[in-house]
Amino acid sequence: MNETTLKGNWNELKGKIKQAYGDLTDDDLTYEEGKEDELWGRLQQKTGKTKDEINKKLLICSKYF
Repeated sequence: MNETTLKGNWNELKGKIKQAYGDLTDDDLTYEEGKEDELWGRLQQKTGKTKDEINKKLLICSKYF
């Protein structure tokens, strides 16, 4: 899978995540290589969910593409 495809998939997944968690913004979902912990922290802080709960939701959302 090339970088363009990965970015497209991430953008599609971000849209599904924002539907599931309406309070999330594009800034909350910004991914930077090497800063995964920061992304998880933002998601946990904004949603009030644990990393495992968020991960389960991501897996459900990702099944649709």
